[in-house]
Amino acid sequence: MFPPLNEQMDLIRRGASEIIPEEDLVRRLERSIKTKQPLRVKLGCDPSRPDLHLGHSVVLRKLRQFQDLGHLAILIIGDFTGMIGDPSGKSKTRPSLSLQETRRNGQTYFEQATKVLAAQRIQMLYNSEWLGKMSFADVIILASRYTVARMLERDDFTERYKAGEPISVHEMLYPLAQAMDSVAVSADLELGGTDQKFNLLVGRDIQREYGQEPQAILTMPILPGTDGIEKMSKSLDNYIGLNESPKEMYGKTLRIPDTLIYPYFELASNVSNKELGEIRKLLNNTLTNPRDIKRRLARTLVEMYHHAEAAAKAEEEFDTIFIDKNVPDEIEEFTLKAGNGLHTVVALLTRTRLASSNSDARRLIEQGGVSIDGEKVTDLNAPVPRKKEFILKVGKRRFLKVKS
Repeated sequence: MFPPLNEQMDLIRRGASEIIPEEDLVRRLERSIKTKQPLRVKLGCDPSRPDLHLGHSVVLRKLRQFQDLGHLAILIIGDFTGMIGDPSGKSKTRPSLSLQETRRNGQTYFEQATKVLAAQRIQMLYNSEWLGKMSFADVIILASRYTVARMLERDDFTERYKAGEPISVHEMLYPLAQAMDSVAVSADLELGGTDQKFNLLVGRDIQREYGQEPQAILTMPILPGTDGIEKMSKSLDNYIGLNESPKEMYGKTLRIPDTLIYPYFELASNVSNKELGEIRKLLNNTLTNPRDIKRRLARTLVEMYHHAEAAAKAEEEFDTIFIDKNVPDEIEEFTLKAGNGLHTVVALLTRTRLASSNSDARRLIEQGGVSIDGEKVTDLNAPVPRKKEFILKVGKRRFLKVKS
């Protein structure tokens, strides 16, 4: 029923930051093979943000690997803990959500997560099913199982305490509530990002306190965004969304720094370990143009979330706009916002400083030096196109990606 232990561990170790303790996981896998019982692999989901991106897919893909190995994925939607808000990495108290908001976001989360996860061998639960039933006495008993000193060992709590930033008591309940999720489902293993390490370790302690065998934990790296600097985040606009169009997904992938090509293949794609080795060799070869490998990555990601035909079409469209028209991969972006008064191309050129004035903008148009997506602008009163995204070119070398 299950692959051999070494084969399982080779896949499990891929891209993982830490497995704590690894010997515990090995022992559980050996027992699983012997008894023919799948491991119960838990992943808690934060429903505060309903839109998923490749950063979220890293840990989801690891959960999918456990599914492929024959184990049971337990996806816990934190509708109850979402009302607390995970304080991990936060410099201030996080605003709470209502149960209705967390439920609504949770459903959206699940719909997107199944783009990565297999519908088989998965169990989706809402943690309000058990946390919502706990009495105040139950909470007091739970709180008595963990000390304030240990809670303050968290880096984010320590920094906030030293800085005089407020820490609400309810925030300290979050790791305990997440730990009770592990108790409720008798988790063998819990997955999470490296920023979740403290919470996952609390889960081990609380399971032990409640008479269960402590879960092993596996942490995955935090995927950098397309800027190559910050953590992937929608608020920083450095993300590649799981629900984005093939064209958008392909184009954004080609904008990542070359240093992220291998990590994206390793953490966000389903290429085999053998292919990964080949990709590493190519990237280490000075004769290789990284752009070619990046195009392969872009096609791979589009195929995963759409299909091969969509990937081929996205590449063709990209080549038509960027290569045939000599548009560079990395160009500045400008976002059109409602009410900014930029209704004409002339006004847009002036506002974005591609022209020094309205009269300069009109002169550039008259001389045939302005184009949108490769088409010359000839009308001095031409309106700004009603497109989600287009490339504005002035002269031979000045480009601007305009988004709305």
